[in-house]
Amino acid sequence: MIFTFTPNPSVDVTFTVDSLTAGEVIRVTTSSREPGGKGINVAHALLKAGESVLALAPAHDTDPFVALAHEAHIPLRTVAVDGNVRANTTITDATGVTTKLNEQGARLTPDTIAALEDAVATSAAMSDVVVLAGSLPPGAPYDWYSTLVAVVRQANSDALIAVDTSDEPLIALSEGMDQGTPDIIKPNGYELGQLAGIDGHTLEDAASNGDLSYVVEVARSVVCRGVPELLVTLGSAGACLVTADGAWVATPPPSLIRSTVGAGDSALAGYVLARIRGLDSPEALRHSVAYGTAAASNPGTAIPTPHDLDLEHTVVSTFPNQRSNKGGE
Repeated sequence: MIFTFTPNPSVDVTFTVDSLTAGEVIRVTTSSREPGGKGINVAHALLKAGESVLALAPAHDTDPFVALAHEAHIPLRTVAVDGNVRANTTITDATGVTTKLNEQGARLTPDTIAALEDAVATSAAMSDVVVLAGSLPPGAPYDWYSTLVAVVRQANSDALIAVDTSDEPLIALSEGMDQGTPDIIKPNGYELGQLAGIDGHTLEDAASNGDLSYVVEVARSVVCRGVPELLVTLGSAGACLVTADGAWVATPPPSLIRSTVGAGDSALAGYVLARIRGLDSPEALRHSVAYGTAAASNPGTAIPTPHDLDLEHTVVSTFPNQRSNKGGE
């Protein structure tokens, strides 16, 4: 079974408009509401691929988020929390440009945090893969992911652990690897900079200009600190995978981008799916990029199925073992 924990779930509200101009009355052409949050999206994608999943999130039973998760047939376990699950609003115009408005989420109390850690331990004990993903809500300590990795390790030393987060929680995870290091971390280019303590914008700029050497070099420096697998998603530039055994880069198939919301989550789901089915590193990266591209081709936060993938035109190549001269080195 694959278990996902989303500390800060959301109701994802998506509006599609012809154009977005500040201060004007905007006519919405389409709208949707779906259960969201990184771990929820990963669980949803894996469920659509036929895998056994369980998703955990803090929410009270009457929250609209819970009803939406049930409508999507996502197996959901909840721990009660005061307040409502946040709404994340996405506005996408006709050119695919996305504007997001994300609420903070319900505040967690110390008792709720303890209850969630107990629930993580119980579910992780019977899981093959554990995905800890998303932002942290108010009340949660910045280093909670390090604690949660340690909780999972104690409950099930054989579980494959993946973490996908950003900003202060990601920096705290990087600084607390002596407490708990996941098997997989999935940053984007900017977040890779946060992991490495450098300007992530330079990494994204290099990738967007077709040069992935700097990204691979920085990713290798993170892997050398003890992270077994680093999956770096780079939007339209594709992705790279760096492990102790090598580095691979992938370019996405041709596609019409409709919404990038949830694309990174789908990319992680595709990678995990390939890993648990025994595919090698290049094929795992191929599935990751194909999943991410399929998600970006769907409107809103629509989760792709295996039938949506274009694996044939997702190109993966081995990256040579060399260093670039960027970054002053």
